[in-house]
Amino acid sequence: MKVVSIILFVLLGLGAINGTFVVRESEQALITQFGKILGEPVSKAGLYVKIPFIQDVRYFDKRILSWDGDPNQIPTKDKKYIIVDTTARWRISDSVKFAQTVQDESGAAARLDGILDGVTRDIISRHNLVEAVRNTNTILDRVQAKLNKPKSEELPSDVTKLIEIEEEISGEIEAIQVGRERLSDAILERTRPELISLGIELIDVQLRRIAYEASVETKVFSRMISERQRIAEKIRSLGKAEEARIKGKMNLDLQEIESTAYRKSEEVRGKADAEAISIYAQSLGREPEFYNFLRTLEAYRKSLPEKAELILSTNSEFLKQLKQKK
Repeated sequence: MKVVSIILFVLLGLGAINGTFVVRESEQALITQFGKILGEPVSKAGLYVKIPFIQDVRYFDKRILSWDGDPNQIPTKDKKYIIVDTTARWRISDSVKFAQTVQDESGAAARLDGILDGVTRDIISRHNLVEAVRNTNTILDRVQAKLNKPKSEELPSDVTKLIEIEEEISGEIEAIQVGRERLSDAILERTRPELISLGIELIDVQLRRIAYEASVETKVFSRMISERQRIAEKIRSLGKAEEARIKGKMNLDLQEIESTAYRKSEEVRGKADAEAISIYAQSLGREPEFYNFLRTLEAYRKSLPEKAELILSTNSEFLKQLKQKK
């Protein structure tokens, strides 16, 4: 009797444990009986009961889940082979359909691989490479705006040349018609209806990485480097031309300053000489003999070297002033 009681107590305990289940905030649950889904999914957190040993509970995540596809090589419309790596966010919108079609998250990931990779390949291959790389034509628009400035806002020649170089650089950039963001939206729109039938809501799709395949990447980088070097040389030559122009203007300004200074100094010297001559003329008019005496002494000073010995006649005109008496 005691053994039977113990057995019944154990069975009741197991039944109580197996007859209840807990649903967390991040989960939703389905009750199944012999593999068949019963009723609506339980999505509110709490403690629930079921028929023990007969009914089972399957749990599914309510949170947003991520999907990361494998990088795939895709040819673009302009015949360029690129590696495209796609990622997406999704969640289980209908757990009943989800359980009936893909069973679990591993099955969902397998279906997402097939569907998203196929749609991505189809859309990327219909567009040129540039559409998957850029979102806007901002660079081209900015250069065009500079070139379309009114004539009243004419820029210096050096700035104009730099704008022309920028235009040349941007001229190599192909204008986009769709853009990377709209390509992602197109993949989302194409894929979403197909996934709804699987109980999956696709939230967004992003082209995470786009790259050339290894065999092409080196050649592309080499071409980019050589092109940038050519542009750099052009800008460097423009700088040298501007340097020569500035130095030429500086030398011209220097010559103008020197010539102006020389002209002014000559004017000052001429005025001084005129004033000196005027003073000499006035002094000559007043005292001719004194002026003659000064000029004679000056002649003595210039012609007679220091400690010189001269033999002259007493009647020499050279000694005339020395012989005169007051």
